[in-house]
Amino acid sequence: MLSKRVIVCLDVRNGRLTKGIRFAGNKDIGDPVTSARRYYEEGADEIVFYDITASAEARGIFLDVVERVAEQIFIPFSVGGGISSVSQMRDVLLAGAEKVSVNSAAVKNPAIIGEGAAAFGSQAIVVGMDVLAVPKSEDIPSGYEIVIHGGRKRTGHDALTWAKQCQRLGAGELCVNSIDADGTRDGYELTLTKAIAEAVSIPVIASGGAGEPRHMLEVVTGGGASAALVASIVHYGQYSIRSCKEYMAERGAKMRLTW
Repeated sequence: MLSKRVIVCLDVRNGRLTKGIRFAGNKDIGDPVTSARRYYEEGADEIVFYDITASAEARGIFLDVVERVAEQIFIPFSVGGGISSVSQMRDVLLAGAEKVSVNSAAVKNPAIIGEGAAAFGSQAIVVGMDVLAVPKSEDIPSGYEIVIHGGRKRTGHDALTWAKQCQRLGAGELCVNSIDADGTRDGYELTLTKAIAEAVSIPVIASGGAGEPRHMLEVVTGGGASAALVASIVHYGQYSIRSCKEYMAERGAKMRLTW
């Protein structure tokens, strides 16, 4: 059985670490490079870097920040935000990332998933899914809708249908972020995460809502996730990566514990 992972998310705006609630009210909370180094030293399994306004502002990622983060950590590093071509994927990977995350661009042009997988391997392609709970309908039978541009634009696409399509196109991993749970610290959206994990055979990262280690344990056991992504609870010093992983390991989750 593969170890479950704890992944720290660095949301970056204008080169600074930021955090909001339900994709709104973002505040500047520090330097992403310093934070990435600290989380690496604490035992994070991976770091995810999102340039959260790149897509909405129709620009590329701040590659200089990516390079500076990559110089400080020696664990898998995924980068997303504004990536809309294989050329931009290559730039991000050459800047030091091991994986690229596509979200809005993949919804607009699904072919980019397969193009990226063909160029760099499926293991390097993560599809980010920002998901909003909505009333069930003929078009959205699961009751979960894909939204893009940092939660600013609804698409009418059913999340489960999109997850299956991403896998068929060559995605190596899905990062499922519940907008309803994002930043609330009330726990992950277990129903959503489990439904997607059961619909695909590739790893699913659960994102949005971690408030305590118990929530992380729940989502990698009952929620079917391969990894728990965290932000607020470590950014604000409520918990350390080490304490979260030890809590999960003590309760039966297989974790990588090396300090």
